[in-house]
Amino acid sequence: MGKDVIIACDFESAEKTYEFLDKFTDKKPFVKIGMELFYAEGPEIVRQIKKRGHKIFLDLKLHDIPNTVKKSMAVLSNLDVDICNLHASGTVNMMKSALEGLTRKDGSRPLLIAVTQLTSTDQESMEKDLLIKEKIEDVVIHYAKNAKLAGLDGVVCSPLEAGKVHENCGNDFLTVTPGVRFADGDIGDQKRVMTPAEAKKIGSDYIVVGRPITASSDPVSAYNRCVNEFVD
Repeated sequence: MGKDVIIACDFESAEKTYEFLDKFTDKKPFVKIGMELFYAEGPEIVRQIKKRGHKIFLDLKLHDIPNTVKKSMAVLSNLDVDICNLHASGTVNMMKSALEGLTRKDGSRPLLIAVTQLTSTDQESMEKDLLIKEKIEDVVIHYAKNAKLAGLDGVVCSPLEAGKVHENCGNDFLTVTPGVRFADGDIGDQKRVMTPAEAKKIGSDYIVVGRPITASSDPVSAYNRCVNEFVD
């Protein structure tokens, strides 16, 4: 599985999304559609971006009782996305049910990955707000092992934990890592971050990059910089 840069298209409308994507004339980048855009525009935005030739990571982070997640994944499987996700904290049973729902009758399905801990969460907030007292790295690895046990393809984790995930779950178990910022950039509300070059060195398979590209005065150049640092 080759490394790739996924652009987080966290826009409020289809119009702004298409305006952004139209800037990319030479290459169709892998894009992430998250809650903001999906809730604003519905499934049609996924279909239209797919028609444009982009790979899609549908980032809706499902977390509910197993039967509800199973039925929801069955609906999402019809959208022909490449990756979708859920929260690992929903338990192994929920993840197994999600995988069952996502798998089409012909046996095909998108990749399914589990969110371990959000990159906006640090040790202090995890202990104070979630009452989880273990070290955040240990929690991430435990959730990753549960995801692998459930049959998932990988996890969303901070690039800080990507190497450890591979050590514990194997090199074929994907690590999709947000929280990537340029060395000279603003980290925003992220707590656990790395540069693209550092993420490459530590073993991330995919990096998800939002504002350093989408808020740039030259998004194409910013994207190419990410690719040069992480892939090439």
